[in-house]
Amino acid sequence: MTVAVPPDQLLLAADLAAPEFRRGEIEGKWRHIETAWPHATIAVSAAKRASAPDEYGFRFECSGYRHTPVTAQPWNIGARRPLPAAQWPAGRAIVPSVFRPEWKGGQCLYLPCDRMSIEGHGDWIHKHPNRLWQPQRGIICYLEQLYDLLNQDDYSGARGA
Repeated sequence: MTVAVPPDQLLLAADLAAPEFRRGEIEGKWRHIETAWPHATIAVSAAKRASAPDEYGFRFECSGYRHTPVTAQPWNIGARRPLPAAQWPAGRAIVPSVFRPEWKGGQCLYLPCDRMSIEGHGDWIHKHPNRLWQPQRGIICYLEQLYDLLNQDDYSGARGA
């Protein structure tokens, strides 16, 4: 018996195999860990900081992909569960404004491209148009923002480090 694969799952699989995603993997920006539909786990590289990991895992909820934005949660790859708040990325201003474990119970990041965070933030459409979900780019638009956040001077390492 043939099982039909949902279109959103096929679109995600195509994007994970696309040249733009593969280039990010080759450049060491991110790596695909696994997909257990509707979730995809991806590790994003972080700048070297004392007592901090070289990368952070993120578990993306991808139902409705590409037409619906994804939502991402910091993820402990080895334990296959949410990353404890004490291990979330830290910084002086920008990084802590995005990585807010108290925001929606730590289920998402405070970014305009995030499905859960955009709710109730209609002003973000005008304030942050370059940070919104871009269906034509898919998960790449989210990964690029995470990579940039974790590789800027504002990033100081893990909270508990």
